[in-house]
Amino acid sequence: MKKIWSLLLAALLPLAAFSQEPGTLNNTQVDGFRPIWFDLGQRSEYGSKYSGSFGTYTMKHRPLAIYAPEVDRTYFVYGGTTEAKARHLLCMVSCYDHKTGLVAKPTVVYDKGKVGDPHDNPSLLIDGEGYIWVYVAGRGNTRPGFRYKSVAPWDISAFEDKGGSIMAYPQPYYVEGQGHFLFFCRYDGVRRLFYQTSPDGEHWTPYTQIASIIEPELGEHKSGHYQITGRRGDTLVTVFNRHFNGNCDTRTNIYYLQTTDFGKTWTQADGTPVALPVTDRDNPCKILDLERAGKNCYIKDVNFDAKGRPVILYLTSNGHQPGPKHGPREWYVIAWTGKGWKTHKITTSTHNYDSGSLYIHGKEWTVIAPTGTGPQCWGQGGEVEAWTSRNGGRTWKRTLQYTKNSPRNHCYVRRPEGAKDPFYAFWADGDPDGFSVCRLYFADSRGHVWRLPYEMEGEWAVPEQVEFYQ
Repeated sequence: MKKIWSLLLAALLPLAAFSQEPGTLNNTQVDGFRPIWFDLGQRSEYGSKYSGSFGTYTMKHRPLAIYAPEVDRTYFVYGGTTEAKARHLLCMVSCYDHKTGLVAKPTVVYDKGKVGDPHDNPSLLIDGEGYIWVYVAGRGNTRPGFRYKSVAPWDISAFEDKGGSIMAYPQPYYVEGQGHFLFFCRYDGVRRLFYQTSPDGEHWTPYTQIASIIEPELGEHKSGHYQITGRRGDTLVTVFNRHFNGNCDTRTNIYYLQTTDFGKTWTQADGTPVALPVTDRDNPCKILDLERAGKNCYIKDVNFDAKGRPVILYLTSNGHQPGPKHGPREWYVIAWTGKGWKTHKITTSTHNYDSGSLYIHGKEWTVIAPTGTGPQCWGQGGEVEAWTSRNGGRTWKRTLQYTKNSPRNHCYVRRPEGAKDPFYAFWADGDPDGFSVCRLYFADSRGHVWRLPYEMEGEWAVPEQVEFYQ
């Protein structure tokens, strides 16, 4: 009972109770797109656990981009900074106009002050009236997250504060007729998964816990979790892993839950009810057991096939450190067939944090990801490629090479909601072996790539089409 009351109290704490002091650049424009570079540290023989380009980090911040057919624009957020050498995080928003082919000068929604950690990157939501919402992530339970709403519909020039709360890795979705649904993480000794709902983005239900698995060997809530979520119509899904003894370097297994009634009830893919929170390691919602094989599991994306059935993209390895020792890093999909879950291998790459997205159009499934070996071989990211299956994921073929002979690794390839060419995928590049400039890119479904301008003079600019094959 004491634990329940502490969660309720935290949900109601005023913003003044938190201790983060923002910077002074809120609602100002930056004259160019300058994604942030970051190094987590935790170094071993082959460098940092992860480092390099973090403008579109993490895969657990989602959505990062949304196509809005009402205005024929793709709105997107990213973690930026003021200049090439800066380590000062700015939570940025911009948009690409499909009618004109121009990109808008980015606006600082929230200046993170002295924080330079892209774990605080933003996520995006567009409500039923066209207001742009930016969910700014917090870190742990001491650095809060914040919610900002555009002053006018479809406009990114100014945002107003709509409150803050404990909110790591925010994953917000707007469901017509229901409101905002927010998946997120709390650091309650271990990483625990929660959700909240709101009819208007301002008045929120208390925290509802999704998962906190008990360690059978310890008899305690010692597991941690990360989740990747998605939406198709009224269906919201969460796909999560398990961290043994709370250590995220041991992440393994895949669990699946869905709701079709805005969180009132939760089920497996076949409709079998599941009670929350999930506390049993072998709960029936576990769809893949990698723990017994000693495999790490890094969930990358979840999408839906032509029949609305979930398909999950993930990567496995033999450990958390970079380099050949803990390889191979193998890419897979696991798909619900209507009768069971089927797993199919796609390809391999060189790093646990090589991260990309899954696209499904009819019978064509495509993964766009940095699976090609990049100039910094054992670092995060690489060269961006497309892998395609036309038989339900059973076999895959490399169909496009988006980048080649790059000076820096590309990483965290993100799929906009409702993706429309040419802003079909976007990502950032950066050198994981040492501090570097980073650039933002977007690409279409046919292999063409554009680079967003590092310097801008006007309110709108023409992106530069990039030829990587020279």
